[in-house]
Amino acid sequence: MDVIPAIDLLEGRCVRLYQGDYERSQVFSENPVDVAQQWVDEGATRLHIVDLDGAKAGKVVNLRAIEAIAQAVSVPIEVGGGLRDRTSVQQVFNLGVQWAILGTIAVEQPQLVQELCQEFPEKIIIGIDARNGLVATRGWLETSEVLATQLAVQMQELGAAAIIYTDIHRDGTLTGPNLDALRELTAAISIPVIASGGVSSVTDLLSLLALEPQGVTGVIVGRALYTGDISLKEALRAIGPGRIQDIPPNLGFSTFA
Repeated sequence: MDVIPAIDLLEGRCVRLYQGDYERSQVFSENPVDVAQQWVDEGATRLHIVDLDGAKAGKVVNLRAIEAIAQAVSVPIEVGGGLRDRTSVQQVFNLGVQWAILGTIAVEQPQLVQELCQEFPEKIIIGIDARNGLVATRGWLETSEVLATQLAVQMQELGAAAIIYTDIHRDGTLTGPNLDALRELTAAISIPVIASGGVSSVTDLLSLLALEPQGVTGVIVGRALYTGDISLKEALRAIGPGRIQDIPPNLGFSTFA
């Protein structure tokens, strides 16, 4: 299972929000490139970047920071926040981004999502951010009447490569992932699901392993990495490639010689 560090950009800085509240942001670094390089140095094989300014503005705002990260690291990155038209999506791909994450337009413009999935196969991920099971849009500032599972099924049919599911009430709270919601989602679709929100410990990560056979292929970790509640190296050893439980025992000798 992929452990994907999150880098949230607000006014060019690396921050974390509490339950998506822009008024409750905490700055962790003035230099997102240094943060990105740190996670890669510690073993990250993929990075998750959110343009928080872009999510509010409806267009990509932190282009310079995103480009700097893409040029600095050797691992693929996914970017979301403010990608609400073809131009914005093409813009981030031109920067060297591997996957574009679409949120608001999945609800408001499904036809455009279908066109983008066809134009950029396997490169469009749908970010479903849910509040009490209903999809939130426009930087989590609005809540729609669309059920998360309903939207996931529709997006799969339109050609989405994967779904990132975030439980807003748990995001930034370190209260653990919403396993019930993830089970419901993975039961409804067959494309990969990446869990996000609330992860606070290696125990939380291990709890997600039970959902790996159902299609949860990765987990995005944010605040817990920045506060030190989770060590990325420890997380990768727990659930990443070559995780501890997958290492075969040493059978090179026997006590029954």
